[in-house]
Amino acid sequence: MVKSPLVNRIILAVSAIVLTSIVSMSATLAISKSIEGSATAINAAGALRMGANQMLTRLSVLPTRPDASQNAKLFNAYENQLSGRAITSLIPAGSEHPLTQQHRLIIKLWKTNLLPMMEAHPQGSQITAQMIAEVNRFTEEVNKLVLLLEERTEARIDLLHLIQITSLVFSVLIVIALFLDLKNRVLRPLRKLVRVASAVGDQDFTQQANLKGSDELAQLGQAFDQMTSELALTYQELEDRAREKTEELEVSHTALQVMHATSRNLFANHDLCSGSIPMLQELEKLLRIGPIKLYLHDKETDEPVEAVTTASQKRPFYCRDHHCNACLVTPEAFDDLPAQDNDGRRLLLPIRIPGQILGTLEVWYPAGKNLPATTRRLLETLTDQLATAIFLEKQITEEQQQTLVEERTVIARELHDSLAQSLSYLKMQVTRLRRLNITGEHKAAHDDILHEFSTGLNSAYRQLRELLATFRLKLDTPDLATALNKTIDEFSERLGKRVEFEYTLPPQTLSPNEEIHSLQIVREGLANAVKHANATEISVHITFESPEVRAFIRDNGKGLPDDNQPINHYGLIIMADRARTLGGDLKVQNRATGGVEVSLTFIPKSRSLIPSQTSYA
Repeated sequence: MVKSPLVNRIILAVSAIVLTSIVSMSATLAISKSIEGSATAINAAGALRMGANQMLTRLSVLPTRPDASQNAKLFNAYENQLSGRAITSLIPAGSEHPLTQQHRLIIKLWKTNLLPMMEAHPQGSQITAQMIAEVNRFTEEVNKLVLLLEERTEARIDLLHLIQITSLVFSVLIVIALFLDLKNRVLRPLRKLVRVASAVGDQDFTQQANLKGSDELAQLGQAFDQMTSELALTYQELEDRAREKTEELEVSHTALQVMHATSRNLFANHDLCSGSIPMLQELEKLLRIGPIKLYLHDKETDEPVEAVTTASQKRPFYCRDHHCNACLVTPEAFDDLPAQDNDGRRLLLPIRIPGQILGTLEVWYPAGKNLPATTRRLLETLTDQLATAIFLEKQITEEQQQTLVEERTVIARELHDSLAQSLSYLKMQVTRLRRLNITGEHKAAHDDILHEFSTGLNSAYRQLRELLATFRLKLDTPDLATALNKTIDEFSERLGKRVEFEYTLPPQTLSPNEEIHSLQIVREGLANAVKHANATEISVHITFESPEVRAFIRDNGKGLPDDNQPINHYGLIIMADRARTLGGDLKVQNRATGGVEVSLTFIPKSRSLIPSQTSYA
């Protein structure tokens, strides 16, 4: 954690005082420990002098009970005292130290001179002058050792006094410096700050602390100075904020009016693109956002399907009115719009009704601008309106499809109960005429007329059956793609080999009526390839090249005779009628590689032709 300058100075001063105390106490403890036992060592060394003289006196006295080993014990005790812990504990380990050298000299004199003379001297005989001289010499060396021990102890004590005095002086200096620093950096700035605070309390914003530095009080003084400067601008800022809020409310009010006015058109014409693009573009101008895209969710596709966009370089595939250029923009203008690669941010809003998500609204806006809360609420209101419109459009489409199926069912039932019964009756009458035995010159003419009548009646009956199949045909599957997949599976089983299938139509491209006719044409083409062409390979390709839908059924069968349609092949005639109903073109022709190709091309009635390849608003 980073400390502030003022705290750092206080911590530094306190740390210096604490460190000085610790150093002083540590040095005192170390020196006290080092001189511990000095008095004992001095006393022990002094006792050596007395011990030497005592042994010399003892040798000159005649013992009452002679005992040679008693002197030996006395000599060993003296030698142990000479090398005892009381003295050696203060002798340094280094061989060059004077104490070490003096102690070794004393031991050497004892072992080499004094001890041999005392051991050789007879007990009770007179002490020689040489022994006295050696004892005196030994005593002088012991005195030197005692003097060295005393000097060493006094030096340690003097050092201890010096450390204590130095620590005291250093502590006093630190306290004085800390007091002066607090006076200059704390007390004086506090007086200025109190003066400025009193002035602010009196609504006088001209006072300034003018504190320099980087510590807390300097920063506080700078904050006071900044506060007094900003307080003068407070009322102006409040007015600016009030004006901004007023502008936001006006924008929100205008946006709500736009959505309210456009919602009528959106629900009236049941066209999501033409009904929503003007509103979305107006909202983009008001809210300064965009482009906006609308995606619909289809349970039969994994990816969302684009349904509306407010800015595009080329005409979208779902465009229904190819004379409309509302969403087309120039490449230069498109490159300036916010995008993932152009400093843009994206907001995704779900379009939902209770229990179901219908789509997603994708809103782009500049990355350096945050969307206000009012803008988000307006966009959420927009998603509610779009959800209602999409749900109603789906309901209307389903109702139209159901109505169409019911009408076709009624027509099929009426045809079956009226015209089909009449044709069946006529077929029975023709059968009766065939059984009549007519002879004479009119037999040939009678047979020709009867044959033509029978052929025409069979043709009419077959066409009626095709009409009944058409009227009764309905999509039991959710979409054309699923229905075609089931058809492909059916004819693959009949062929004994998989039928190649390609389908690239976007969802909701065709109306229910167009889906039924397209499905029936594909079924008829597959039936012809399986029943009449004796094909072993069949392929079906249904593609979308805006605005056209193209369907191809190809086989490798025996082909058409002389590149013409077979005589009385009413299936092909009905396929052509269906193509004309779709407003398209049907071609049935032999392929260069063998077999037949059935091609269907038409533009859905909800789309119009593109007048030119490229056009911009």
